[in-house]
Amino acid sequence: MKGITFTGNRVLEVAEFPDPTPGPRDVVLKIEASGMCGTDLGAYRSPTGRVPVGEFRIDGPIIAGHEPCGIVVAVGSAVGDDEVAIGDRVMNHHYDGCGACRHCRTGWTQMCLEGAVAYGYGGHGAHAKYMAVPAHSLVHLPEQLSFQAGAAVACGTGTAFGALKRIGLAGDDTVAIFGQGPVGLSATLLAAEMGSRVIAVEISPERRQEALDWGAEVAIDPSTTDPVEAIMALTKGEGADKTVDCTSSEEARRAAVQSTRIWGTSCMVGVGGELRLEVMPDVIFRQLSIIGHWTFSKTVQADCANFIAEREIDLDQIFSHHWNIDQAAEAYSLFDEGKTGKGVFTSFD
Repeated sequence: MKGITFTGNRVLEVAEFPDPTPGPRDVVLKIEASGMCGTDLGAYRSPTGRVPVGEFRIDGPIIAGHEPCGIVVAVGSAVGDDEVAIGDRVMNHHYDGCGACRHCRTGWTQMCLEGAVAYGYGGHGAHAKYMAVPAHSLVHLPEQLSFQAGAAVACGTGTAFGALKRIGLAGDDTVAIFGQGPVGLSATLLAAEMGSRVIAVEISPERRQEALDWGAEVAIDPSTTDPVEAIMALTKGEGADKTVDCTSSEEARRAAVQSTRIWGTSCMVGVGGELRLEVMPDVIFRQLSIIGHWTFSKTVQADCANFIAEREIDLDQIFSHHWNIDQAAEAYSLFDEGKTGKGVFTSFD
């Protein structure tokens, strides 16, 4: 089978790999959709084609892609009939750990105390026709959702949903969401669906319009307007109840914190970069809670998928580009240049 690997310095290769076979506790998925995520760009841009996300369990080239969704086509000998069956439509919670520590037992495998592998980084991912994963890492895909919607939930949209849950977003809250890329836009859509008032902050005019189309009440351009002043004006001088940064920008993160009201909560979702604050005026004297959020548990992934299915949300609209595997170089080059929204691979032959 063909698989996409990052070789370093914005170069990738579509290489040949053997079709995987399942170990006793594994299954093999036929990938129907494999989403492209902003964190992929860290590996794509790096000199080695790798980034230190979890353990590395493969010495040679690693198949990229950590937003897997597909159909079970093979099952290991020790997998019970009550766990998963051939033909099941599933997403993959793209981590594996020891299975016994308190984090693994609660579905937070990426926090494994013995060390976790993240598929697409330290183990073979989903940018290929087939993918072998532990049976315990599967999350069933509701029938109402397409495979590409499941791929979005498998990382970006699921991360946004998890962040909103972490901050305890309520229907009477005002939330300011900084960055309207795939994760931020998902957060805008989900927060609006939860009944909250959404203020979107985004430099791109196209993404600001998407945010408005997806439920934001206001979309602020931080290149022409001070977002802190604008959010204060929109909230009668108090600030947003909750803020979420999806940018990784130091300036945006600082603005997110400074535009949060007294006793409010600011959530850091964007990966990389720095956060510099004046601790007393920005945090202590305002009784602020600042939290970090990394993806989601298996339970939250399932909850996100069910939330979208039950409310009949058209998550497919988040994808701007659909690619086949032989277009990988073009797909990642355009993604790297910021010339696409969210992309997804749907053909691997």
